[in-house]
Amino acid sequence: LPPEAVNIEKKLRAIGLGAEVDKVIVTMNEGAESAVAEAKPIFVNAITQMSFQDAMGILTGGKGSATNYLRNSTTTALIEAFKPKVQVALDKVGFTKNWSDLVNTYNKIPTVQKLNPDLNGYITGQAVTALFQQVEIEENNIRDNPAARGTALLKKVFSYADTKKTN
Repeated sequence: LPPEAVNIEKKLRAIGLGAEVDKVIVTMNEGAESAVAEAKPIFVNAITQMSFQDAMGILTGGKGSATNYLRNSTTTALIEAFKPKVQVALDKVGFTKNWSDLVNTYNKIPTVQKLNPDLNGYITGQAVTALFQQVEIEENNIRDNPAARGTALLKKVFSYADTKKTN
């Protein structure tokens, strides 16, 4: 849930509505997880569009450089692909309208810090962030651990990168 919703969540749990809150959270997570399946063709496209200079930068750039390339070249497309999947999950529990109505009403209070009513945007952004965190973990594992380089091509490519680190 967005940070703004944490207090609401606590209050709902305190009055015995924890199961309903859990249902919303599980559904949002399922929507984000189903959206992640959309990442593969977007990543494949970014990789096939990669220039030689990009590839050399990734190879010699050290930890996180492949992730940064993907982040810079795919974030917009990932958000566009993920949003509809997340929206389906939110619509399933009817949460989007309720959240928007609640936040818009809250935002009318003159003395409060305004909240963002775009729950889909928040969840989509969090899903993309989490995806890149996992990609970076895997990338760093491949860079650090020769046993994680499962294919002959990866072994060859990263053995070249390893020699560049020591020179």
